This record gives sequence, structure tokens and C-alpha cells, in this order.
Amino acid sequence: MSPTVLRSGPYRVFLYSADRGEPRHVHVERDKCQAKFWLDPVRYHRSTRFREPELQKIQDLVEEHAHQLRKAWDEHFTD
Repeated sequence: MSPTVLRSGPYRVFLYSADRGEPRHVHVERDKCQAKFWLDPVRYHRSTRFREPELQKIQDLVEEHAHQLRKAWDEHFTD
């Protein structure tokens, strides 16, 4: 299961349910590109096919919505 927690322009921000044991983070995808960002603090972890300038734009998006994304993580992974 990978619930979408935010859509912004071409980006889908989502969680992987199997990531329960990891620190809070989100995945971002556009077309065949994907990236992972930690949330505490917000920082880039890794990506496939995104170029550096776009990764900065995505990090800005994640930072802008960090409170909402942390809340979504906590709600999704709370038993």
C-alpha cells in the first residue's frame, strides 16, 4: 500500500506502508522519476532520474508541507 499524502503540480508525495521501521520520510514521484526525503529534518536521501535543480524544487515543496507530511506519517503508522 502506498497512500498519497500530497499532490502538487506534477508531483505525487506518498508513503510506503512497508517503511514502518524507518525514520519519518516521504517518496516523491513524477513520471518515471522518484526521490526519497527524510522529514526530521527535511533532507534529500536518494533519487532515480531527477536532476539536481528539480530535486531542490522538490525539497522546497517538502519543506513547505513538512508539518502536514509528518502528521500524515504519524497517522498512517499509528496502530
